[in-house]
This record gives sequence, C-alpha cells and structure tokens, in this order.
Amino acid sequence: MELLPRSPGEFGSARYWERFFRQRGQRPFEWYGAFPELCPVLHKYVRPRDKVLVVGCGNSELSEQMYDMGMCEDIINIDISDAVIRQMQERSGSKRPKMSYLLMDMLQMDFPDAHFQVVLDKGTLDAILTDEEEATIAKVDRMFAEISRVLQVGGRYLAVSLAQAHVLKKAVEYFSREGWVVRVHQVAGSGDKQQFVLPVFVYVMTKFRKIPGSAPQILEICPEEQDKPMRVESAEQLVAAVKDRQHYALLCSQLSKTPCGEQVSLDLCNKESGRPRYTLHVVDSPSVKPSRDNHFAIFIIPQGRETEWLFGTEEGRRQLAASAGFRRLVTVALHREQHYEGMAAIQAELSGKVMELAPPGLPARQQVPFLSVGGDIGVRTVQHRDTSPLSGEYVVEDVKGDGTFYFRRLIFLRNRNVVQSEARLLAPAPLPASASCHSGQRKRRKGKKKPSPAEPPAAIDKSYLCCEHHKAMVAGLCLLGGPDPLPGTPLAVLVVGLGGGSLPLFVHDYFSQARVAVVEIDPSMLEVATCWFGFSQDDRMQVHISDGLDYVAKLAAEAPAQYDAIMFDVDSKDLTVGMSCPPPAFVEKAFLQKVKTILKPEGVFVLNLVCRDTQLKESVLATLREVFLLLYTRRIEGEVNEILFCQPNPVGRWDPTELGARARALEGALRQPGRPWDSSYVLADMLQAVRIL
Repeated sequence: MELLPRSPGEFGSARYWERFFRQRGQRPFEWYGAFPELCPVLHKYVRPRDKVLVVGCGNSELSEQMYDMGMCEDIINIDISDAVIRQMQERSGSKRPKMSYLLMDMLQMDFPDAHFQVVLDKGTLDAILTDEEEATIAKVDRMFAEISRVLQVGGRYLAVSLAQAHVLKKAVEYFSREGWVVRVHQVAGSGDKQQFVLPVFVYVMTKFRKIPGSAPQILEICPEEQDKPMRVESAEQLVAAVKDRQHYALLCSQLSKTPCGEQVSLDLCNKESGRPRYTLHVVDSPSVKPSRDNHFAIFIIPQGRETEWLFGTEEGRRQLAASAGFRRLVTVALHREQHYEGMAAIQAELSGKVMELAPPGLPARQQVPFLSVGGDIGVRTVQHRDTSPLSGEYVVEDVKGDGTFYFRRLIFLRNRNVVQSEARLLAPAPLPASASCHSGQRKRRKGKKKPSPAEPPAAIDKSYLCCEHHKAMVAGLCLLGGPDPLPGTPLAVLVVGLGGGSLPLFVHDYFSQARVAVVEIDPSMLEVATCWFGFSQDDRMQVHISDGLDYVAKLAAEAPAQYDAIMFDVDSKDLTVGMSCPPPAFVEKAFLQKVKTILKPEGVFVLNLVCRDTQLKESVLATLREVFLLLYTRRIEGEVNEILFCQPNPVGRWDPTELGARARALEGALRQPGRPWDSSYVLADMLQAVRIL
C-alpha cells in the first residue's frame, strides 16, 4: 500500500516513480497485463525491422519478451526514473545488445524527427492524464506532439490503456484532428491472471500526412473476438462502444462472484451490422437446491414467442427458471432482423460468450445444457416492413405458435416486445403471403423455387380472437339490455383503434345486425389491416381516418346517444408515460363525459387499460367512477391489461355469477351451425372473474 500515490496527479511525477521503483526492487511491474495477452495485437503492428521506442518503460518485461520472441530487436526504452533505468540496464546487460535503456523525459526527447516506425506506451498515457486540468492537458499535448515528431509517416503509436472516457476521447480527438487513422483493439482477457476487472485496450494511431481542409475521420474498433474492425462515425460513438464493453466486463465480474438479486438483461450484437442479435436475461433461483448438474443452463426462446408471459416478463422468467431446476438460467431471445441456421449453430455461436455469465461455484469443465421448447428455434417470417409517420417503424410477421398453428402479428418496433395485433392463420393460400398483397409486392417469378411446406400459410382465421383482452371485450356485450343478449339484435358499435382489425371484424361477423364504425388515426394501419389481416369494409363496417378525440367530440356535439357499445383499444405513442393504453387524453374527465354523451343510456363503454403506474391507474379509475354509474373491471391473467366495463344507466346490477350466466347465454347464441367457433372461447370465464368498483 505504501507504493500507491497520495493523489492521482503523482503518477506524472518523476519523484514518485523514482521512489516507487527503489521500494519495489527487481520485481517486474506490469501495467495492464503481460506479453501473452498483448502479443496478438502487437504482432499486427510491430514488424521485425521496425525501430521501436518504448516511452515510460518502467521495469516491465514487455520489451525483453518482444526481443526474445523475435518480434523486433531495435528497441529503445526511456523513462524519467534514474533508478529503473539503471535497474533495467543491469538486468538486460549484454543479453540483448541491440536494445537500450535511456534516462529521458518523453515530453522533451533528444531523438531526431521521423526516427521511429513504432512508439509503444503501456499505461504511460493513463498515468499522465489523471484529470482534465489545464496543466495536465498541456502536458499531454506536449507528449503527443513529441510522439508525432519522432514517428515516421506510416508509423504507429500504440497506447495500452484502460480507456477511461476522458483519456480515450483526448487521444482520439487529437490524432484524428491531425489526420491520423485511429483504431481501438480490445485485449483478450487472461482468466485468473487478469489484474483488472476492466478490460484492457490498445489504441493504434497510424500517422498520415495531414491533408489541408477537412479530411474525413477514420475511427475503428476491434472487439477481442474478431479481427475485422468496425467503423464508427465520431469520437463519441467510439467512447460509447468502449464503455459498453467495460460495462459488460464489470457485469461478468459481478455475476461470477455473487448471485444476482434482480434479473440482468443485455444485448449481444451482430458483428457486421452492430444491431442486436440476441437479448439475454440472467435469472438466478437461490431456492433451487444445489447439486453438481444444476448450476447453469441456457434456454433458447423460439422465434416469435419472446412476447409470451413466460418468456417476456420477469415473473414468467422466474417461474421458467424454477421449473427448469437450475440455480442460474440465461434466457436467449432471437431478433427478427437476424438469420439463424438452427439450434446447433446458435449453440456454437453462444457457447463462449454465455460462459462469461457463469455463476460462482460452477465446476471446471462442467457441461452446460442448452434448452428450448420442442428442441427447435421456432419459425419467424417477416412478411412486410414499413414506417408510418405516426406509428414509426413496424413489421408484419408470421410465427409458429405452441403447437401446429401459425400466427400473424403486427409489431411496432419502438416497443418490439409488445404484440399490437395478432391473428391465427388457416390453410395455405394460392399465393405465398408475401405475394398476395398490394401491387408493391412482386409475384413469384417463373422458375423460382416454390414455397416449402414449412412456410407459414397466409389465409386469416377471422373467427379466432388471439388476444385475451379482445375476448373479454366481446363478452362485455352481454351487459347490454334485455334478458337474452342475442347476436341478431341490431347494435351500433364504435371501436376506437383499428390495429389489425380482429376485434371489429369479429363483432361484424358474429353479430349479424351490428353496424360497426372504426376510428383510426393512422392511415397506414388501415392498409396493414386490409392487406395483411383480412380486414374489409362494407355497408355494416366503416373506417374513419381521424383522431379519436376529435371524432368523439364532433359526435357529442352533433349526434348524441347513438351507440349501444363503445370500445377503446388504442395505444399511446408516448412511451414516457406509465400508461401505454389508452393515451392519457382519452381518460380525462371532460372527454369521458363526451363518450357518455354519444352512448345510449343502457349502453356499455369498454376500455382496454394498460397501466403500470399504480397512482395513475387509481386516478383513472376514480375519474371513470365520477362519470359512469356502474363500473366492472376484469384483469387479464398474466398480462398488464385490465378491461373496464362502464355503464351510465345500467338496466341491472349483476354479480359475477349472474354475469357469467349472461355471457354463457351470449356464447350459446354465437355458436351458430356452420359457423366456426374455437373451443377455447369460454365467455363465461371472462366475466365470472369481474369485480364491481
């Protein structure tokens, strides 16, 4: 401990280093790893005939090992400590006749201009640039200027560093401004021998003649696992990329020592594009009794199923980890923008990386199992991708569900873990889905390979409601007046929020006398629903492209009390609010009064509420109670959704059992001969669990 400086500034002091090396004696002091870790990077940039200058050499063995391994011999080492220079001269002696040690200040060197092909700095820049004070920056500028002076054009300045943000930013800005190429290598870790939790980096600054004017910066990073550099656009991006790798190293260090109390998530990115390829969640289960074979496992989530409760929520992943019986489970979600060959290829790609997340106490050479559902990686086919000015980037994709069915989904990529709309697919259509849409889609060319049987079919099953909250919203129609809520009764229904159109389509098809008006603010969604989800309009189904707020306000002023049922299933574009459905303006008291105005006295207002903010949710419920006389609520199990049934002047006040009976009667009436009906629809179950607020 007595060797440590009193303040970081002493790292730049000759007096400190003189005292340090006198007290340390002959033991080599290796800043940031030894030769075996640095050799793969140094070997790329140091040639046997190069003249090499090592600045701030200390008593590191790096120069000696470079000499002895034949990397190069013409090496001059300099340092400001007389004690260490004499020590190294004695240690090297006549064994390395072409290598020398000189007492010299690198801020004022005696060498002629353009004398060296390589300048090597192992931790010296970090030792000097301890802060961003004016005097420190001036000293570093002198250091860089001297290094630039003694390097030939085409020469390389190699700086081994921990890459603190201010150090890296200073080096990148200085040398890129001078027209040099800057590349940052991450040094591969050395297991138990690694002296630092943070990874070590090597900055490689290659000198070019400065071009008058504004030449483009060339900034690159080489992660430890690949040789091919990745180009970045700015110093800020380069610093951010390095910071990501430092955070990952800290995370791995923490996970290797203690179980994680909270679930940890991270993205592993594609080496070529930089886009996320895998999303990992680390889940520890301390309650699982330890044994030799249950320390660690990897679970590959089949494509398209990452949004399911079991895989897409913290509680679901905890249940998955506990049922799998492993003390640490890493779940792996696959991204839609990426291509995957199969389970074996994924396992080969991930094996090395996931072992960095292994728990403490994992036995050496322990086989780590890769698990999945059904042993495959699932099927995901992106059928359509586009961008809407209102909804942002979105995709329509077909995925294989749990079983034999395929499903079509609409996903807004700003919230990629939420399914906006979903429909079940039927038998294959005459054309693949990708060729059966609007004129912008090309038909299959003659001679092109036919779609394989494994490809998902394209026809939409309009009779099936995939979303549990849609089933609850339909069940809520049994609250309408009359002893027997028959589907043949004339109904006027307003649906705000189209999405893929499943909810209004079902009401239109199963309530034969219903007239459905749909309000949708985004014209792109009407095209998506029509083109990809089988939606269509007729004399009983009309879509109005309008802001729901404006549409309802206009109706309230012109045509009150005209709807039997009003359904809100509209998402919020503002992700900063703790309520993703509906937008806050839709549940303000003044607007709800307008909703009540256009609703018939015995009608029902059905609201899909998705709110994670408890205080905000209680405020919404309180406002609804102020406006509507009777309020029922139904939580959707395993989801955040809560369906609210609001009535201004109800014909009756039913308890859950009575509501279940009415829903059962409605279900019986909807089961018409010759009309498809899925056995999973039990509308009575939807309403027997309601609460009256």
